[in-house]
Amino acid sequence: MADDRLSMLQEILAQDPTNKLARYGLAMELSNGGQTDAAVAEFQKLISQDPTYANAYFMAAQALQKAKRPDEAKAMLTRGIAASQKSGNRHAESEMQALLDELEIGY
Repeated sequence: MADDRLSMLQEILAQDPTNKLARYGLAMELSNGGQTDAAVAEFQKLISQDPTYANAYFMAAQALQKAKRPDEAKAMLTRGIAASQKSGNRHAESEMQALLDELEIGY
């Protein structure tokens, strides 16, 4: 089933590389499948396309945290917090700050 979703999302992106929802879905599928590097690369593409896409920063950081890469997760969160502040997304900012605080204490 996961392979079907991956194929479907990749096909959508082949037809429309700017489809943010498909890019986010692909990144999430890769992350859920333990493919951290591929997932983070897709999140990075999404961030390059839309620097205000707060959830891309947050989910990339969570994938990095899960892969025991706390320094990279912290860097992603720092970038995400700055992007959220610029766009006025206080909810995303507070969620990312909470995860950053957790990482700072835990590592």
